[in-house]
Amino acid sequence: MLISNCSNNYGPQQFPEKLIPLFIHNIQQNLPLPVYGRGENVRDWLYVEDHAQAIDRVFHQGKIGETYNIGGFNEWKNLDLVQLLCQIMDRKLGRPEGTSAQLIHFVTDRAGHDLRYAIDARKMMEELAWKPTLTFEEGLEKTVDWYLQNADWLRQVTSGEYQQYYDQQYGGRTYSK
Repeated sequence: MLISNCSNNYGPQQFPEKLIPLFIHNIQQNLPLPVYGRGENVRDWLYVEDHAQAIDRVFHQGKIGETYNIGGFNEWKNLDLVQLLCQIMDRKLGRPEGTSAQLIHFVTDRAGHDLRYAIDARKMMEELAWKPTLTFEEGLEKTVDWYLQNADWLRQVTSGEYQQYYDQQYGGRTYSK
């Protein structure tokens, strides 16, 4: 058996309940950007394609019985991430710089919400010669581009049309235990 643990992933087709796609959607719609607490929570971010490549490396080169942590070597405070995303979105949407940042709205943090999620991925780098191929900024640009080019997908997911499809395909039944 091989086990892998991973840090926060981001990239195309991520359901927009997660921070990055939610904020891309909200910026497009001029909706508030709800940042927990003061935005001091820290997360390590990894582009989804880099994660897939890491899993492939673990599968083909990992040692049976070992656990591998897959991380981006890329920790960001949430507020810093949101500010970068606002800058990218303003540029791509042709808005004056600082427009999207005005949407930032601080909300009460969830009870028990971890201040920092971190992962030590040195073993992946040292034993399996793996490291992420993209910087966070490059991955974020690709992610924003995908969501802007796939506005219909995002609209369908956020409008609830996906639930209608699910109901039509599966008769409205859920199959979870």
